[in-house]
Amino acid sequence: MKIYTKTGDKGRTSLFGGIRVPKYHIRVEAYGTIDELNSFIGLLRDQSIDKHITKSLLKIQNELFVIGSILATPPEKEKLKNGKERLQIEKINEQQIIYLEKEIDKMNEELPAMTHFVLPGGHTTVSYCHITRNVCRRAERLTVLLAEETYVNEYILSYLNRLSDYLFVLARKLTKDLQVKETPWIPQ
Repeated sequence: MKIYTKTGDKGRTSLFGGIRVPKYHIRVEAYGTIDELNSFIGLLRDQSIDKHITKSLLKIQNELFVIGSILATPPEKEKLKNGKERLQIEKINEQQIIYLEKEIDKMNEELPAMTHFVLPGGHTTVSYCHITRNVCRRAERLTVLLAEETYVNEYILSYLNRLSDYLFVLARKLTKDLQVKETPWIPQ
């Protein structure tokens, strides 16, 4: 597979199924931000963290690849002319969302109650996690915008929303695991 094709030199790209759109198209922005999120999760996974978290992050990365593939495919191109699905990959479903919820609940059980908003920081790994959470929120906003224009599976929206919650709680857990102080935001 050749890496450079020169077909994007004029600012257009192909979606899955062959439709060409400008590189700033909302669909490209949405799946591009999912790709950015996946890269930040990879950076987070590369830190010295709990093996269970590392395994969960790898699972999430694979699911984000699925989401990116789905978002890169316009609804009208999801099926071939013979009616078969163009993408032969597992779709996002309620089970992946439930998994994130269970992981959030498990982490929350060992954390102190939140009494204030928390300022990001305290340790590089915690900061990476907060940056990842913010990229996730941006991916969610762009996917919601895409859903205003065209059909987007509702589970994708729920998944991204829950993933940002997971990343917030993970940042708090990493703060605890790394034995750094959580800095509350207290308005002056």
